[in-house]
Amino acid sequence: MLALEPGLPLKKGRCSTMTHDDKRNGTTSLFAAMNALDGSIMSQCRKRHRHVEWLQFLKHVKEQVDPEKAIHLLCDNYATHQHPKVKAWLSRNPKFHVHFTPTSSSWLNLVERFFRDITEPRIRRGVFHSVEELECAINEYIAIHNTEPKPFVWTAKACDILEKVKRGRAKLNKLQSV
Repeated sequence: MLALEPGLPLKKGRCSTMTHDDKRNGTTSLFAAMNALDGSIMSQCRKRHRHVEWLQFLKHVKEQVDPEKAIHLLCDNYATHQHPKVKAWLSRNPKFHVHFTPTSSSWLNLVERFFRDITEPRIRRGVFHSVEELECAINEYIAIHNTEPKPFVWTAKACDILEKVKRGRAKLNKLQSV
């Protein structure tokens, strides 16, 4: 199974603590897929974050995965995933099975954990003078990660996770009824 996410916009500097002299040198969108069995990552950086780029990434994934294997896409409800051209492509590629995470449940998608892992030590601590430098740093991090990938292992008990989801849902319902 692959955990996929449409993209992570990555910026120079510390997102929440930018100062007057910080200069934004551009952004990139990181499209990533994780092999849930071994923890390896497939990725592409793209200038934009639209259905066109998402389809390009899905085609890349299709080329990389054994044709005999099913591909399970674990995605959020971002509009890119719902685009008619994406739906049409998926209907022509039955090896792809799409599973959507509920709203506010990105933690269910293991590739989100990888995004956190690349963001903290490599992206936020880095200084990038161009998008090319940023993309080079991302690709280097992923290449090193893939030399000895490890699958992510859930350490929480299922009953604890379900209880947390239940509390979160209750809070959301309370906020929506106000």
